[in-house]
Order: sequence, then C-alpha cells, then structure tokens
Amino acid sequence: MNARNRRDLVWTGRPGDPDDLLDAGVDPAAGELAALVAKGRPVKASVTGAGSGALAAAAVYAWLGAAALEFEGDPDELRQVLDMVASMAGARPPAVGRRALA
Repeated sequence: MNARNRRDLVWTGRPGDPDDLLDAGVDPAAGELAALVAKGRPVKASVTGAGSGALAAAAVYAWLGAAALEFEGDPDELRQVLDMVASMAGARPPAVGRRALA
C-alpha cells in the first residue's frame, strides 16, 4: 500500500481499543451512524477522499458521536476539524478565543 492510499485511524476523544469499535462502514449515512452510536458502543466510520468534503463529512460524524475515523487525507487537518467540533460541543475550550466588538 503506498502512502497516498494509506488510511489513518484518528480518535475523536480518548483512544480506546480498536477491536471494540463497531464499524459503520465507508461514508455511512448520518442516520445509520447515529443509530449505531445510540447502541452505546464506540463506532468507527471510514471517510473516503482527502479534500474539504471529506473533512466536512468527518466533522458531521464526530458531531454525531463517532469514536474514531479512518481517513485517507492528512491526519493533522482532521485533528484540527475534530478539535473544532469538540470546542463547538463544549467538550474542550477553543484553541484561540477572540471577541470582536462592533
């Protein structure tokens, strides 16, 4: 497998045991992923592609509660997206806080 086709497993929160993950499949529908998350076990979703669309899908999956994501693109970009989602959900403070006053 060459580096271009390598898929990295990135955890949305604290890393766990990859063998405990329910596999939601490749690019699952949001409803399917939400139903698996509702079962109470950690869920893994695979995201195809490496551009902004794949990052947007990963953000939705993280928001819905996916515990881990398999991603073809840059794991550092995905980590930024996951950190943003965690900040929006209130699970972590924002990386930078700015207030704009009109």
